[in-house]
Amino acid sequence: YTLYAAPVFFPVTTRSSFRSRRQQVAQAAGSTAVLVAAGLPLSRNYPANHHPFRASSHFLYLATARENNFLLLDGGKTTLFAEAPDRDDALWHGPRPELSQVAESEGVDEVCDVGQLAQRLEPLRDRLGVLPPQDGATRELLARVAGRPIAPNSPAGELDARDAAARKAMFEARLIHDDAAQDQLRAAAVVSSQAHLEGMRATRAAERESEIEAAISHVLRRHGMQYAYGPIATVCGEVLHSRASDNTVRPGDLFLCDMGGETPEGWASDITRTWPISGRFSKTQRAIYEVVLSANQRAIAKVRPGVSYRAVHEEAKRALVEGLVELGIFRGSVDGLLERGAASLFFPHGVGHLLGLDVHDMEDFGDFAGYSEGRLRSKAFGDRYLRLDRDLAPGMAVTIEPGFYQVPGILHDPALTGPLGDDLNLDVLAHYDDVRGIRIEDDVLCTSGEPEVMTHGCPKTVAELEAALHS
Repeated sequence: YTLYAAPVFFPVTTRSSFRSRRQQVAQAAGSTAVLVAAGLPLSRNYPANHHPFRASSHFLYLATARENNFLLLDGGKTTLFAEAPDRDDALWHGPRPELSQVAESEGVDEVCDVGQLAQRLEPLRDRLGVLPPQDGATRELLARVAGRPIAPNSPAGELDARDAAARKAMFEARLIHDDAAQDQLRAAAVVSSQAHLEGMRATRAAERESEIEAAISHVLRRHGMQYAYGPIATVCGEVLHSRASDNTVRPGDLFLCDMGGETPEGWASDITRTWPISGRFSKTQRAIYEVVLSANQRAIAKVRPGVSYRAVHEEAKRALVEGLVELGIFRGSVDGLLERGAASLFFPHGVGHLLGLDVHDMEDFGDFAGYSEGRLRSKAFGDRYLRLDRDLAPGMAVTIEPGFYQVPGILHDPALTGPLGDDLNLDVLAHYDDVRGIRIEDDVLCTSGEPEVMTHGCPKTVAELEAALHS
């Protein structure tokens, strides 16, 4: 791909790929007919002022995006419900295709006017499974046409059996990315990496966080991309999901940038880099950064078929604690420190998550998607935020994002620090007070051999970052 000098020509998923996905979901669902909603447009302040529309990820996996569309998979037949064109469309929105043209472009068996949805679904109610929609208005509509409540984010035991069958079929299809999906993820990573690089280049002239974020946004929009999630662009790196970008940036600050774009088809990237506003890491910042980088690299190396993602998380924790022992922040044996929760004092979240059409892929399914049957979330602080505990397989895409954060609410909590006692050396830690937060995140594809780091083009080492900041 050509970076920034010319727009990326994104791969386009073929009709045959969409058809194969629909067949896979329908076959896995068995006798259950599966209904998928694209979603309804949401208004802001008054009805005609719509928020930008983005179809639900389940719909995007099976077809291209339109508002008010519904897709029905019933055995070997696919029916798309869509709005017929209105004569006013050409004036306000541009002409829309006839339904017969939509059938041809989508490669589906039948296209019906969306007004027929309830009537056509009535005979199927006893075996109709509905995938969770992305908004309340769509959920209410689906409840009416299905004749029953549609539960969001429910454990498998609380779901209607028909909805559970639909969810299982979709999950199995989306967990292992096909070739078309992998191409989309790589393209998202390429442009998002270049966007981060432009943010680095804009840093030394910036006075506020928002100026750096704007440089990143410019690259995404230039390539026709949107943010895949709310960007994090902050010198307050200890706030894990900081949403504000209005702080002044000063020499001596570290800038934590967690941003990724999504392709026009909706596939996400998720990258975090941390760099010094001044263009050079201080000695203490560099020392901690190298510890986090080691955790990132060691965790990536564990992304192999058959390895549990929890083992990847544990490797990142071990690398972090080993590094902090070497710096003198911790004392004692690494195994003993890990048992007493040392890693979670500075790394209080999971090492990452699934990646696909959702930046946290399929988390609308709750832990059904993230945790294999029989595996449960830990109750321990920090580890309980691990979003994924499945054995890795070729075609799975995950993020690897260890970090180090000095969160006052954690470090001043005796319930969390008490088990470490004097093995947490606060006097040494005080020398690292110019490190508020560091996170390093990459998008990684599990293959049959070496893991593929899709975000390899984004500067990551100290030398690479400092060179980018001075380019």
